[in-house]
Amino acid sequence: MGAATLRSRDDAPAGAVLPGGAPYAGKVPRVLVVDDDRTVAEVVVAYLERAGIDADHAADGHAALVSAAANRPDAVVLDLMLPRIDGLEVCRRLRAADPGLPVLMLTARGEEEDRVLGLVTGADDYVTKPFSARELTLRVQALLRRAGVDFIPAENERTFHDGDLTLDARAHRVLRGGQEVSLTSREFDLLHWFLRHPGQVQDRPGLMREVWGWEFGDQSTVTVHVRRLREKLEDDPSAPRRLVTIFGVGYRWDPAPPAAGRDGAS
Repeated sequence: MGAATLRSRDDAPAGAVLPGGAPYAGKVPRVLVVDDDRTVAEVVVAYLERAGIDADHAADGHAALVSAAANRPDAVVLDLMLPRIDGLEVCRRLRAADPGLPVLMLTARGEEEDRVLGLVTGADDYVTKPFSARELTLRVQALLRRAGVDFIPAENERTFHDGDLTLDARAHRVLRGGQEVSLTSREFDLLHWFLRHPGQVQDRPGLMREVWGWEFGDQSTVTVHVRRLREKLEDDPSAPRRLVTIFGVGYRWDPAPPAAGRDGAS
């Protein structure tokens, strides 16, 4: 799909705020999420909108085809197992109507033949449940860019400064005192969340949902990642001053006093 056939809405006024609160930074893509599991759909829609993508939801194959014809999405996240019309048939019809439409297949099936069948049918990518909502969002963004939908989700591209700490979201890089800090992908995501929400207390279930994209799971993994971040970022991990525990509630990031001429993000 070339630039001449872009369907993204690019008429948002200067200073507009996208769904999820992200500042407008270009075209606003529309993605159709097709899944009969309401919980899964709500998580995916929330993550896409937080990334500056306008997301619609359809709960069955027939509704998906109707929505796609009416709203002309820039990409589709499509569950394989759907009522009324299954995901493979929906994918065939969508691609017959628009060969350039990016489709990411979402399914609980993990067998190789299912993945191959989805790709042969016309899907561009394939994610198996359970999945990371953040990873799915990144894959959708990659599909949009490959399809020629050139947009910048500004909230995800910011550089954050906190005292001697710098997080460059676009480069996926963290510096402390000018020295690079080696973080795992999940440690980076967790730190990124705290820097986007300074002074806000969040409990472990909330962090599981916001950072991991999981509604259920072993919450001790949050505790482990918080401890590892403290070991890498605190002068004294046993007495943290940045990533603090609010007993009985959760965790909070206490920012350093802003330096002159610096507002904490750029």
